[in-house]
Amino acid sequence: MSSIFPKISKSILAGTALALAVTLAGPASSAPFSNLPGKWSGTGKIRVKGQDAERLRCNANYQPRGSSGSTIVLRLACDSDSYKFELVGDFDADSGNAITGRWTENTRNVGGTAIGKVAGDRFDLHIESSAFAANLRMVTKSDRQSVTFDAQGGGQVVDASITLSKGR
Repeated sequence: MSSIFPKISKSILAGTALALAVTLAGPASSAPFSNLPGKWSGTGKIRVKGQDAERLRCNANYQPRGSSGSTIVLRLACDSDSYKFELVGDFDADSGNAITGRWTENTRNVGGTAIGKVAGDRFDLHIESSAFAANLRMVTKSDRQSVTFDAQGGGQVVDASITLSKGR
């Protein structure tokens, strides 16, 4: 597949996928994922330092695991004019709303870990694999989420923003 991002490493693209996906954790509560089950969609922009931004189109499906609302399984697919990614993740929240999880990006066969914290309507997350790290911030208001993140790895710097809506 040709790409306008030919020098981006697999881990940067996979981590970008994860950053977009994991940001869908909702506001802090006794069940921080309780507002997620169902379908989400939206658009955003991704930019590699030194290159023009490119539009992303994303669809997500979130399924709770168990009845507590503290574990969610996600499937996220995003594409642009030049590439796509498919992310699968399994994330847990503890009683203090600390988030931990594992993720895999299927089109590039890479994965890693995620840790974070939900505080009010803000979610901060750090994700990584052996050659990649990213930090992100997400704010949720009702059925809309605004996400920004920056990622570094393999000599690349990527930033993105995305807005998702539930049930569209």
